[in-house]
Amino acid sequence: MPNLNRRTLLASAAAAGTLVATAGRAQSDPVQGTPNLAGKSILITGCSSGFGRLGAEHYARLGAKVFATMRNLPRPEADELTRLAARDELDITVLELDVRDDDQVERAVAEAERLAGGALDVIVNNAGIGISGPVEVQDMEATQAIFDTNVFGAHRVARAALPAMRERGSGQIVQISSQLGRVIIPFGGHYSATKFALEALSEQLAYELVPHNIDVTIIEPGGYPTEVWVNRNIYTGALKERAAEEHKNGWPQVVAAMGTEDGSGRSADPMDVPRAIVALVAMPAGTRPLRRPVSASPIPQTAINRVSAQTQLDWLGGSGRAGPMVRAVHD
Repeated sequence: MPNLNRRTLLASAAAAGTLVATAGRAQSDPVQGTPNLAGKSILITGCSSGFGRLGAEHYARLGAKVFATMRNLPRPEADELTRLAARDELDITVLELDVRDDDQVERAVAEAERLAGGALDVIVNNAGIGISGPVEVQDMEATQAIFDTNVFGAHRVARAALPAMRERGSGQIVQISSQLGRVIIPFGGHYSATKFALEALSEQLAYELVPHNIDVTIIEPGGYPTEVWVNRNIYTGALKERAAEEHKNGWPQVVAAMGTEDGSGRSADPMDVPRAIVALVAMPAGTRPLRRPVSASPIPQTAINRVSAQTQLDWLGGSGRAGPMVRAVHD
């Protein structure tokens, strides 16, 4: 008897243009104990620090074959991670990957697939930058840099990995967004704009990949004390120096503070994000949620996520073509 699961049934229904009843998508992570990731291959972008660096070690200690990617090799962070892997006998391979570079993305994903012996099990699109300040102050250099990293970079990596995943008929893509991908703080530059774009791209991708048994989950972290604050100050400080006075003079106090943000007072544990990703990886395919807020503080986007999901269901859930895919993700 063929191996039928919810997604294969949905794929058949979508192809026939009919409606099907679908099981509910889990709203919590039903994982007990410490998950074993042995046999899983995981590629992560942005592993020089923060969630990417913590995740690379965490997944490997749980048995995964990890491809930790970062740009500008050689660099001390890559050497440190390689030494750690050798010392503790962890299956971590460091690969050079700048998400803004088409050729590097293609090469790194192809090499990871070669070493994994086929399609990757999980992609974690973690690489991202922030540049703060009023929207008017954001010049084209800053605008292109943040969109190329936060949106186009994630798109490049997903596109590179998807053909092999589709051929195998399974896979998982985890997109690191932010609670600022659903709510907006003034003077955050284009950070929310890029994360809103990533959320939309990822949700559409989740629908389209239902027939291929590939899950997409958007992680929405709150504020955590990672290196993102240091890097943000570097980018923002450079923007402040080169920005024209005619664009800066509308907000003198805000501009004066650009490049001086300090996340050191935050006490939340950045390991919350890798742990949440492990729980998602351990869940059965087809039961993983589309969005997973991760925060030690209030989660302001919860109502938005709920209304957005219900709106999609009300609008498209009953259609013959899109309905099965939308219901599989939200119902």
